[in-house]
Amino acid sequence: MQSIAVIGGGITGVTTAYALAKRGFSVTLFERQRYAAMETSFANGGQLSASNAEVWNHWATVWKGMKWMLRSDAPLLVNPRPSWHKLSWFAEFVGHIGRYRHNTVETTRMAIAAREHLFAWAKAEGIDFDHKREGILHIYRDKAGFDHAAEVSKLLAEGGLPRRAVTPEEMRAIEPTLAGRYYGGFFTESDSTGDIHKFTNGLAAAAVRLGVRILYEQQVSALKSDGKLASVTVATGLGPNGHSAVHHFDGLVVCAGVGSRDFAAQLGDRVNVYPVKGYSITVNLLDAASQAGAPSVSLLDDETKLVTSRLGIDRFRVAGTAEFNGLNRDIRADRIRPLIDWVNQCFPQISTRQVVPWAGLRPMLPNLMPRVGQGRRANVFYNTGHGHLGWTLSAATAEMVAAEMQQASVGWGTRLHAAAGMPA
Repeated sequence: MQSIAVIGGGITGVTTAYALAKRGFSVTLFERQRYAAMETSFANGGQLSASNAEVWNHWATVWKGMKWMLRSDAPLLVNPRPSWHKLSWFAEFVGHIGRYRHNTVETTRMAIAAREHLFAWAKAEGIDFDHKREGILHIYRDKAGFDHAAEVSKLLAEGGLPRRAVTPEEMRAIEPTLAGRYYGGFFTESDSTGDIHKFTNGLAAAAVRLGVRILYEQQVSALKSDGKLASVTVATGLGPNGHSAVHHFDGLVVCAGVGSRDFAAQLGDRVNVYPVKGYSITVNLLDAASQAGAPSVSLLDDETKLVTSRLGIDRFRVAGTAEFNGLNRDIRADRIRPLIDWVNQCFPQISTRQVVPWAGLRPMLPNLMPRVGQGRRANVFYNTGHGHLGWTLSAATAEMVAAEMQQASVGWGTRLHAAAGMPA
């Protein structure tokens, strides 16, 4: 049985460990936090949204970013301070504009495939994650936004996803609690929502039952591979009494989110992940009026770039925005305020007296597609860079990388037995 190290205990790391264990690998997962899903997979928008598969590589995104650069409350905010990492990322982003159509269609296909795996895993393992299959309603305040969405719908349909245009009257029938005036919307009945933190921890427990060894509070400091044997160096302890422990494996897979770029460099690969900060608020619905006034259907407001999810009876999640500001995890009041104001405007019956703010760093590649598959070394793989669709795509990319590793491991076994002087 080949041994595999999985680096990272967020949604991609845990789904990858689970998919590998289901294929009979001996899996060890390393996570620096005390629990799974404590960083970017902690409090995202909660959407499983194939309808949000449109990649951002579009000239309209570039113009909006430039226009909003000096607005602290802008949906897309870029710190103008230059760095080579940021400049190289944006140069590659522009270079992929020509792939906008192809990548949007392919992302849609991945998102649809991911649903089947994720739903099956949740059912098989009995995972309760406040799953709500009420669809996602995209809302538009003007004709220009609505017309662009109509063009996007054609790409989604090419990828296998139907969604339908709805009038303002139909929007209110779908979600009666929504206040305000709108030009129209698009409704995707097959999309759903849930609590990513609950799901990831439930699947982590299921992975342990399958034999996965999860090592928490492990600060991985170095990864190495010669193509036959991989090593993971972990710093243990603090101060002068601290030391390092080295673990050896037949192969490894990097699922380390925004840390993947540095790990890839150690392994001789280039994975140009940039940390794109997103914010969320969780509104605690403490009274009957707030619970009745909160939406049941998930929303995506295209103008403000905000998404919502209803998590059980007493929580309402609003998330979004994109901030290019390096490895900065600060929760800024001027970025949280627009989310609260949006709730007050769109759902005035909700009390926002008790709101929990959060910020996380999305690992985003310039083409807005995840990096899935083998690196330069035969026993090194990647499943990272999912950007704003981490949960939506995770089950599909986990299955993809696990299947590729299973096929590649036949060669590992041959080499390992030959090195030991044993018949393969």
